[in-house]
Amino acid sequence: MDQRTGTEAAPREADGHVHPGAQAPRETLIPAADRLKAIGLMCIAVTLFSALDTSAKYLVTHAHLPAIEVVWARFLGQFTLMLTLLTAMPLSALLHTRKLKLELTRSFLMVSTTACNFIALRHLRLDQTVSVTFLAPLIVALLAGPFLGEWVGWRRLIAIFVGFIGVLIVVHPGFGALHPAFAVSFTGMLVYSFFMILTRYLAAYDKPITMLFYSILIGTFALAPFAIWQWVWPQSWSEWLLLSGLGVFGGVGHYLFIHAYRLAPASSVAPFLYVQLLTMVAFGFAVFSDMPDVYTLIGSAVIIGSGIYLLHRENKLRAEVAPTDPP
Repeated sequence: MDQRTGTEAAPREADGHVHPGAQAPRETLIPAADRLKAIGLMCIAVTLFSALDTSAKYLVTHAHLPAIEVVWARFLGQFTLMLTLLTAMPLSALLHTRKLKLELTRSFLMVSTTACNFIALRHLRLDQTVSVTFLAPLIVALLAGPFLGEWVGWRRLIAIFVGFIGVLIVVHPGFGALHPAFAVSFTGMLVYSFFMILTRYLAAYDKPITMLFYSILIGTFALAPFAIWQWVWPQSWSEWLLLSGLGVFGGVGHYLFIHAYRLAPASSVAPFLYVQLLTMVAFGFAVFSDMPDVYTLIGSAVIIGSGIYLLHRENKLRAEVAPTDPP
């Protein structure tokens, strides 16, 4: 796996010293091929996430499988996939962590947000749930202050507030009965925000592969007795295929997601997270004949615009405080 540090070799004078201001930011040192590859991997990753949600929605609405069975199958599938692909790595290496309690807490958050999402998908369209999920990065920016000491300025606070307005447009309360599933989806988004906060904290202590492995442990083992108790056998080979493919969609998607961020900086790949709205709309129309309403389209545009502006501000501030080598 290609790994880079935050800065790379800077141009040097003949005496071997770095000329002040000569160090190029990392963004300008990334090869164009790597940048394009990272963007491609991100687009594939979010497409796989859309395939995961589409499969889950089909299984709980058309195959009438219990949500807990579908959630468990998603984690069991990824657990099996990881053990199969990582046979050369000892289990002790996968389980080696410096923050066991926090890794288990993060795993619980992963189960919770997945369960909320799959339950909400029983009643909401794919484009509606993903629009609510897009608010998560804005919540993370807001919570990063009290939890990580990364406080936001007034411009980013305005962007976060505008993002909330976008969600209100999507759910448009007061223009009709607000389905309780929106509350479930919003809860899942909040849980996912804490999951992302904890991920950023644990990244300084544990390897990505360890964090990926721990994130599925509680979903694989703690849910097993409940899922088996409520188990309903799929009635067709296509339902079996979708059920067994949940872990593949989630596991491969997360691997490509991580690899994309290792190939290129967030400023290059993060905006392509929003390609998921397009894939969700496409899958929703192809499988369920769903079309997004005007509220979802306008609200999503507001949320996406806020998220991209927030990313722009963070990159700009990071560039202003980026250290350079002394002369």
